[in-house]
Amino acid sequence: MNKTIIVHLNKQIAVLTLRFLLGFIFFFQGFGKVFKFGLENVYQNFFLSSYADIIPEFILYFTAYYTSLAELVGGALLIIGLKIDYTLYILASVLIIVTIGHGLKDPIWDLSHVMFRAILLISILLLPKKWDTISIDSLMTKK
Repeated sequence: MNKTIIVHLNKQIAVLTLRFLLGFIFFFQGFGKVFKFGLENVYQNFFLSSYADIIPEFILYFTAYYTSLAELVGGALLIIGLKIDYTLYILASVLIIVTIGHGLKDPIWDLSHVMFRAILLISILLLPKKWDTISIDSLMTKK
């Protein structure tokens, strides 16, 4: 293979790796909430029990369901590479909600649960779309 092909392949694999890592992290987070714990259990035991004294219940209910389902569906969409930009926007909103929630409860000293995902997400948003050729979005734009 010539050097130009290798460089292009490296860019494709780099973006695919970023998308897979972020996609699987979000997917399994959402999968655990939806199918292992159950959405109502997540709401009752993680959101309501922790934040009922500072956030209205209807907001807690919405955010418990929104973040859990966004993680599950958004992770799956990233893995297959469908509607990547819109998916990243939604997942960015999840990270912002999580950061606000943790910040309202306690001082935020440990952001490792957010920062790693944020770095992956922002990297994918900033990389050229032409590098992300191993995706359904790429296949649909070629037609």
